[in-house]
Amino acid sequence: MQLSNVSSIPRIQSKLYVVAVSSKSIPLPHKALSIPSSSNSTLKTPPPPPPPMDQEQPSTGGASGLQPQPLPPGLRGECVPRHVAVIMDGNARWARRRGLPQHAGHEAGVRALGELLQRCCDWGIRVLTVFAFSTDNWSRPKVEVEFLMGLFERQIKAELENFMSEGIRVSVIGDSSKLPKSLQKLITDAAEATKHNSRFHFIVAVSYSGQYDIVQACQAISQRVKDGLIRPEDINESLVEQELQTKCTEFPCPDLLIRTSGELRISNFLLWQMAYTELFFVNSLWPDFGEADFVEALKSYQQRQRRYGGRDSLANELEIDRNR
Repeated sequence: MQLSNVSSIPRIQSKLYVVAVSSKSIPLPHKALSIPSSSNSTLKTPPPPPPPMDQEQPSTGGASGLQPQPLPPGLRGECVPRHVAVIMDGNARWARRRGLPQHAGHEAGVRALGELLQRCCDWGIRVLTVFAFSTDNWSRPKVEVEFLMGLFERQIKAELENFMSEGIRVSVIGDSSKLPKSLQKLITDAAEATKHNSRFHFIVAVSYSGQYDIVQACQAISQRVKDGLIRPEDINESLVEQELQTKCTEFPCPDLLIRTSGELRISNFLLWQMAYTELFFVNSLWPDFGEADFVEALKSYQQRQRRYGGRDSLANELEIDRNR
């Protein structure tokens, strides 16, 4: 069966709502995404809530004039999360249920990511972080790993021009030393080329481990203590956050985490950063995750009251104060 015939197959739309993330597909996409043919002082307060949509929009780098589009009915612009994180799970199962080769599931997952990326841009979300490949995924069959690395590389090449024209900044977090040299160079070049784009920040976690992210932050801080730059008593939450790999973005802590495929765990993803993140699980496999699923996730997020450990009245006062 050819991949082009997949659209005729009924989609699985069952959902499970709870409240969190992990991923295992591969990224980089965008509007009108095409799939290239494959060749073989201690922090005392929580992060502030998203700003109202009627506030002045930031400059957009290469995409001057692009503004958020109207939200679907039922969503409130003033409560749109600034940072959404996604664990893209279920590509292989999606392909297997359709009798397709595994790579067809990963390619379908790329299309789903392209659609999500466009919606985030259109609806005023500022940051999207996706878990594309974990450190644990290196244990997968060599042929699958090589396909994913190649797919990732092809997508960076194919979409870089779109990222530039639409003001999208691209960052990749994780242990890049394990990646193919050619991919390492592409990642570096893409980050450099898009670093001044400010309409939207697209972060891809590749060869990433939340535990190691914390470890490497501790190692960096320890070195600073050893060098006499700081004292042990100077170490606090803010200092640790400054050394995490998400320091590349203005909003390092996700407001909302979405995980597909019905799995109820966060799988070593952004462990420090998700201290106050709202979690949402959906049964849809990642290639089937579409606008209706995303809207449901955003509605669920907007119906929750984020108290950050305080009382309702205190949380409301904090949100009002942060929005001033």
